[in-house]
Amino acid sequence: MIPFLNLKNLNAPYEKELKQQFDRFLNTGWYILGEEVTFFEKEYATYCGTSHCVGTANGLDAIRIILEGYKILKKLHLGDEVLVASNTYIATIIAIKQAGLIPVLVEADLDTFNFDFKDLESKITSKTKVVLPTHLYGQLTDMEKIFAFAKAHHLLIVADCAQSHGAQTNDGNKSGSLANAAAHSFYPTKNLGALGDAGAITTDDNELADVIKKYRNYGFEKAYIAKYIGVNSRLDELQAAFLRIKLRDLDHQNNKRIAIAKRYLSEIKNEYIIMPQWNGQKDHVFHLFVIRSKYRNELQEYLKNNGIHTIIHYPIPPHKQEALQEFKELYFPTSEQLHNEVLSISTDPTLTPVEVDKIISVINNFVC
Repeated sequence: MIPFLNLKNLNAPYEKELKQQFDRFLNTGWYILGEEVTFFEKEYATYCGTSHCVGTANGLDAIRIILEGYKILKKLHLGDEVLVASNTYIATIIAIKQAGLIPVLVEADLDTFNFDFKDLESKITSKTKVVLPTHLYGQLTDMEKIFAFAKAHHLLIVADCAQSHGAQTNDGNKSGSLANAAAHSFYPTKNLGALGDAGAITTDDNELADVIKKYRNYGFEKAYIAKYIGVNSRLDELQAAFLRIKLRDLDHQNNKRIAIAKRYLSEIKNEYIIMPQWNGQKDHVFHLFVIRSKYRNELQEYLKNNGIHTIIHYPIPPHKQEALQEFKELYFPTSEQLHNEVLSISTDPTLTPVEVDKIISVINNFVC
């Protein structure tokens, strides 16, 4: 079986250095918010092209903490509305709700999997204060349109960059710099993956950075003195040490994913399959390579029977989730179509050419 993502193989090149880093970490005797977090925050901010990076426990918390920070700064208030993709991962919506704000779901675009901009425009109300694009599957949303839209309606831009580490515009601006604040997840399967849960926030907003550094650590301004009612959502010192090692290799690993994606796009030819749209620029890092088929379930079973593991990202749209009952009467035909048709095939950077050959060949031979 060709696994969808072989984490053991993915981390193998770093094994010696990871073990050395663990030994150094163990011997420091300082295990929370130490120098490794500080170093990683500086290095990741530099990589993203932002003034600040603030580590968090995970990506969901990163989104919530940004929103809570803007509430503290009085730029947001309880009950304000946040425009968010109807086909995003549910964590994005949970974070908005946890911050006491109202998610307003926006229809997806069938080709890009990102916002349908006509529907986005139609969802504006007097309570709309934030537009929150998710760079889904590793492909940037059209940020020129987002910037123009946000400016026209006086909105904050908060970006979900959980899947887009390293994606950039044609002029070289990284995904983490294309918003007032951006949330990142370093879950082990991400393009920049930790060996456990981890997240971060990047921003050029000095006031926000100052607030959220306190907010993530109980709201402490200094030891045991709380300025805000905060949370415990700190980037783990050990995970920060591991992420520093892997950050140096991120662009190289992204290029491997892109090379695999280029082969798929040029060599997969099957009338039962719709390939993703991509302009060939640097705006996509292929965290996921997502194809579509009206025969998705049959295709997935066929691939499994031929030794190829695939995953559905995601089988149930947020508005159909039992946990989000307030959305159950809503109808998003494109989003629902996507959730019924999408299937992710591997862009694991450790795939061999022979394994890529097999995936392409097997897919091309699918009939229904």
